[in-house]
Amino acid sequence: MPEDYSNIYKIARRAAGFTQESAAEQLEISVDSVRAYETYQRTPPNEIVERMVICFHAPQLAYQHLHETTGLVSRIIPQLEQRSILEVAIRIYNRMRNFSQDSCLERLMAIAEDGRIDDTERPEFDEIIEELRSIIQSGLELEIFCSPDQSAKKERPEAATSRRSVQGLASENDCKSILAQPGRNASPSFNREGVTRP
Repeated sequence: MPEDYSNIYKIARRAAGFTQESAAEQLEISVDSVRAYETYQRTPPNEIVERMVICFHAPQLAYQHLHETTGLVSRIIPQLEQRSILEVAIRIYNRMRNFSQDSCLERLMAIAEDGRIDDTERPEFDEIIEELRSIIQSGLELEIFCSPDQSAKKERPEAATSRRSVQGLASENDCKSILAQPGRNASPSFNREGVTRP
């Protein structure tokens, strides 16, 4: 069976330097569960994905998981693309400048003045919403794909690092202490229900 290079859970685990065995130990699940998630035999519940996000220092995994498993997400969160920090910064600057130059905020205030959106105002309101969605999209791309996790950055091994030191990245103090603290949530927070694939 050919190896699946598109599995989001496998990509995040490997990028963090974990073997399936070390990931299972840190996530406090079985190796069989890790394998099932990485072959799309089962979809991990949100609680497990939350642990992966923390342990693998992979905020993008939260977005990818929700996008793949919850159709409603695409209606609320714009489609995100991984871009360089320079590209995202330029996009944010250009979109905010255009929003300001097109007097979008003033137009929105004029529409909102009477507390309702009538049929004649709807097309203009929809245009303003599209402009805002593009700004939100770029802001999320900056946060999810460009914001470095300082602890991960300090501990990220070099490419030629030995397996032992790579596994040290996931020390018990690193992940289990986070997971063992009740009430501490990764951002974004998930509900505790699992999603299964047919």
